[in-house]
Amino acid sequence: MDMEKALDKRWIIASVSIVFVLIFFLVFYWSAEPDTFDVREQTNQPPVTGVTLTRTLHTVGSTLLDKPGGYLSNDVIPPSVFMDDMPAWEFGVLEMVRDLALAMRKDFSRSQSQSIENPALVIAQPALNVNHRGWILPSAESQYRKGLDAIDDYLLDLQDPRQGEAQFYARADNLREWLKQVEKRLGSLSQRLSASVGQERINTDLAGDPNARQSTPSAQNLMIKTSWWQLDNNFYEARGASWALLHFLKAVEVDFADVLEKKNARVSLQQIIRELEATQQTVWSPMILNGSGFGALANHSLVMANYISRANAAIIDLSELLSQG
Repeated sequence: MDMEKALDKRWIIASVSIVFVLIFFLVFYWSAEPDTFDVREQTNQPPVTGVTLTRTLHTVGSTLLDKPGGYLSNDVIPPSVFMDDMPAWEFGVLEMVRDLALAMRKDFSRSQSQSIENPALVIAQPALNVNHRGWILPSAESQYRKGLDAIDDYLLDLQDPRQGEAQFYARADNLREWLKQVEKRLGSLSQRLSASVGQERINTDLAGDPNARQSTPSAQNLMIKTSWWQLDNNFYEARGASWALLHFLKAVEVDFADVLEKKNARVSLQQIIRELEATQQTVWSPMILNGSGFGALANHSLVMANYISRANAAIIDLSELLSQG
């Protein structure tokens, strides 16, 4: 009897151990970030204006849903419910997808402010903006899939010469409007990453305009420091946003080639792409380290903030270049 009980305990311990090992490898597999891809693949030669960027938007969104483990941000069961790095990466990608979908709807697909919106993009843009953690029907994935299907409809219409109503206008002013939103997104990410070490900052909210006012008063000096629990989330959100933006800008290089050539801005765009490529280097550390600025340990957030700040500064310069006649 005692022998049977001992064997039962061993089987239980062995079974639990196997389950934990399987969960560990499953989490490790699901945490692997997707590789970059070539945005020029499957593009018609010569490419139809707007097709490369639209197809890249669709591919980035599809990768978000179809990568190993699928879309994890709204999962409510183990083991994905205990994961936070990959959901943060997903949110970074999703924010960039949303920004570009909005630009597609209100700028790229319209010739002027009085133009009618493209019906497919009218469906796509709000569908991509549902709560990213929503899991009760309709789930976030189903809505995002609906949005991507609508983008695919717009893409097919772009390539069909009989569908004259579906257009993509590659103009400097359209590109500049989208880049302005990208500037704000990268600026926010850079500030949050830089706050990993804690920093006392002067409040510059009203700087530059003596008549500017705000709703309620705020302190002149602000102490900004990211919670230890949010360090890796901020890092992977920035990494996901950079991954998506990297592909979008590579597609811009194709679809806006004539605009960039006229403004002599191709080199500026290529430098931005190079900075964003640096954000995708392999993270060899098993965890995101948060050493002080000049301490003995690395601070991965500050390294990421450096690349993103440099890319953002170059985007601001590119926007100024595009605004010139």
